[in-house]
This record gives sequence, structure tokens and C-alpha cells, in this order.
Amino acid sequence: MAGSRIKLELSRVVQGKSRLGVLKGLGRTGQHSLEVPGCLLYTHFGTVPHLTQDTLHTLSNLSSVTQVTLSNIAEHQEVLEEFKDGFKKFAGLHDTVLYCSLHDPAAPCPPGYTTNKTVSVWGSGGRIELTVAKFMALQKTVRPDWYQSMADGETWQSNTSRKRVRKSVDRTLAHLDECLLVHQNSQELQGVEVFGVVEGGDILEERVRSARETAKRPVAGFCLDGLQTGSMDQALRTQLIAAMTKELPEDKPRLLQGVGRPDEVLACAEAGVDLFESFFPFQVTERGCALCFNFDISPDPERAVLELNDDEECTAGETQPNGDVTLDDQTQMTSFEINLKDKRYQDDFRPLVGGCGCYCCQNHQRAYLHHLLVTNELLAGVLLMIHNTAHYNGFFSALREAIANDKLDLLKRRVLGERGGQTERKE
Repeated sequence: MAGSRIKLELSRVVQGKSRLGVLKGLGRTGQHSLEVPGCLLYTHFGTVPHLTQDTLHTLSNLSSVTQVTLSNIAEHQEVLEEFKDGFKKFAGLHDTVLYCSLHDPAAPCPPGYTTNKTVSVWGSGGRIELTVAKFMALQKTVRPDWYQSMADGETWQSNTSRKRVRKSVDRTLAHLDECLLVHQNSQELQGVEVFGVVEGGDILEERVRSARETAKRPVAGFCLDGLQTGSMDQALRTQLIAAMTKELPEDKPRLLQGVGRPDEVLACAEAGVDLFESFFPFQVTERGCALCFNFDISPDPERAVLELNDDEECTAGETQPNGDVTLDDQTQMTSFEINLKDKRYQDDFRPLVGGCGCYCCQNHQRAYLHHLLVTNELLAGVLLMIHNTAHYNGFFSALREAIANDKLDLLKRRVLGERGGQTERKE
């Protein structure tokens, strides 16, 4: 396999962990780049939920990398094979880098369906079993710019035995070797990059072994799997990430799967993660909620006071102020959002977030969003997704600025500390 075109150029590393830089050489021609820490663009079958391409591109700071999942694509394999020109053209995607992952991070994936030779994905029509041959046939059909190797990631549950975790690491390495062998001999996948998957459950030794062995393979980057929200507390997640990243080369990106909450993103970026999946705004939108948390690290004291007042207005009277969720539950509302279905918003004529420049906040009030939600109007999802995507992208811009200017502690206080002290800090 030819050397990877993807290069991570780091401009700053803080205390040997949190990293600031640019991921260059993305796409078949290498013309795209992505700032890190950064997030991918979450989609369902190539479309950001609720948004048309025209609406989506009214937003600024969009990620140059679009994520699609085999759980959405696998059942359409025959159609794509007949189309012949790859998924990007099929979905009308232009000027973007296509990344293909195995599972949808916002959808539950029932455990217990993995064997030594297969993994299962879950589409709208039910379970689809994938061998390496079928997995690679799908990649040849999709023609992404990079894809996650096939992996056994069913060890995130806390009661998983050490023997099962060890088997998961062994299977994932075997899958990676088989995928690489097929990849190297495939004309359709020339110029496509592979990300190796690091497994190991909650067992430190297996995490280190998986990272060390995966790093020996000719991969362009690494997916850190099995650490998703609900699988473990943040202190353990941070410890495992720190151990894994010590085994990984500094010039290759680390993509964390299944973590999207702002408090967890901060802790994981501080531990050395470069890339995140942006499914969290979608989950918030589906709850009928709007992201409303402060990430302003401006030195202007007057602006900071205004932002603090807005932040207090966001959380005042919320029934669920705590940012923590119970294990195995990603559907519960967090402190980073407001529930616009609540009656208190029926005569609230302020924007969702004061000072937000998105179309929704510039043109509509909380009362209007409340009306759309209680009458089940489709426009509610559109406006909420516009705002939530813009707010989340703004948070990542603030994260990069904070690392660049030694303001990470200030950003953490803004995001976590000004929630009325309700959010437990796990670092």
C-alpha cells in the first residue's frame, strides 16, 4: 500500500496531550483539510437530518468531512452497484470528503450478533451480517475517501468479561489485516485511506495492546471505539485514552466514536483526541431541544457579562439541570440544552441564544419554536437543526481558540462551571 496522503500537522500540543493542528491531504486529490480538534458532519445516508443541501450550506464553519454509515448504506448495496459511480455522486454530494463508518453513532446497536468472521449492522430493514468480503465489496461500491476498518466493538458493556474483550481485540486485528489485504489488491480503492480501529473495552492492558498492534499496520489514522457515552464514566475514559494515545504515532489523527456531549468532548480533547462525530446536535433536535450553553472566551468583560446573563436565562427553571446521563441512556436531556416544548416558552419572545448568528436565532423566537413543536410542524426540526449545528460548530471553534491561547481552563469554566454548579467535573 502506498504511503498515506493524510498528514496531521500539529501547531501546538499542550502538556503532551491536547493537540491543535490541521489535517491535510484529505480526499482523492488531497485538496481538502480539517482543523483539529474538529468534528465530522453527521448524516443519514449522506443528508444532514432535516436539512437540504442548500439550507445546510447557509451555515458557516461546516466540516469538510461528511460521515456516512454502513448501517444506512448496506441495504442499498445492489442499487449502488448498479449506479456504478459511487455514493458521493449518488447522493449529490459535492466538494466534501466522504468518510464511511460501520455503525450510526446516534442509533442503538444490539449486542450479541458478532462471530469470529462476521459483524452485524442494523438498517431500517433489520440486521445485516457482514463478512470481510461483503464489507470490502460495500467499500468498493461506496468509494469513500476514507473508511473505518471492520471491527468487533461489542465490548462496551460494563459486565463484559476479560476473555471476551481479548477476543474482540484479536478479531478486530484479524479483520484489519484481511481488509488491508483486499484493499491493497483493489483498483477501485486506490487513493482511499483506511482507519484502524482500537478496541479493548474497559481493560487498560487490552487497550494498550490493541493500540500498539494497530499502529504497526499501514493505516492513515485510528478510530477509538467502545468509549461511547453511557459505556463508562469520564475518569476511566480519559485514563484509557491517555494510555492508547501513548502507543499511537503523533502524526496520525485519532477519531473518537460515540462521544458528543460538550463536557465529554472537552475532557477527551484534553486527553489527546483529534476528531469527533457530530451526532449530538441531531439527538438534541430530536428531543425538541435547543443547544444553549456558553463557550465565549472573549477578553471583553462587558461581553462576558452579557453572555453569562444569557447563559443563566438558558438554564433558569429547567427541570433537568444536570449534564450527566445515566449509563446506557443517550436519550436523556442534558444541561446543555433547553426543552422548547415546555409551556414557559409559549410567550418567550427572545431568540434561542442571544447573539447567535444562525438563521433561526436571527429570524425567530422561542415562542415560535414552541408553537411549531406542540403542533408537530416539520419546520421545527429544520430550525432546531440549523441552530444546533451552528452552535456545536461554534463550540469547536472556541475549543481550538482555547488551546491556541492557553484558555482551556476558562472554556471549561464557561461550559461546565456556569451551569449553577450542577455538572460534575470529571477530568
